[in-house]
Amino acid sequence: MTAFLGTNTQRYARALAASSAMLLTSAAVDASTNLFANGSFESPRVPAGKLTNFASGSTDIAGWTVAGAEASLIDSTFSSFSIQFPASEGSQWLDLTGFLASTGETIKQTAPTVVGRTYYLSFAVGNVFNRHGIYGTRSTVAVMVNGVPLGTFTNSCTTCTNKLSWETFTASFVADSTTTVIEFLNKDPSTDNCNGLDAVVLTEGSGGAT
Repeated sequence: MTAFLGTNTQRYARALAASSAMLLTSAAVDASTNLFANGSFESPRVPAGKLTNFASGSTDIAGWTVAGAEASLIDSTFSSFSIQFPASEGSQWLDLTGFLASTGETIKQTAPTVVGRTYYLSFAVGNVFNRHGIYGTRSTVAVMVNGVPLGTFTNSCTTCTNKLSWETFTASFVADSTTTVIEFLNKDPSTDNCNGLDAVVLTEGSGGAT
């Protein structure tokens, strides 16, 4: 009797532990769910080795709106002037400078938020060091949350002379509305024709609203 009960108790304990682990894993996944759609800019697809440009007002980049002059999706196998342009994540990335270098290009997305909750944003900025070429020497992206500046982030890589290099940045904010508009603005000079954005993730922090 004791042995029988012990065996079943052990089995029950193992099953309970496995079930608890599954629940904890599920909770962790839910807590880290990306609130952004198409954060790695995989849709729509771009022809291999090419780029596709999107004009102001376009919503053809799934989940995103082009709010500035233009923006371009770039395939990872694209190259120009012997420089390679791989994505940070997946097989595509967004060039905030668009097809022609200018300033003020912006892309934005609206995410569902809970008032009082803290949200964590991470994203990668891509840069090439092309001192005497068209791609400039640094890439700077400004982030706005509901029209309020969250910060300015610069990838200043100097060794990335023949391949796009990515740097990941993080920031956080407390939501003050049930939807939050997050904008990424190109802050490079008009002579710089490369400012990469990729791997954009927005997650909700743990804890209840205040």
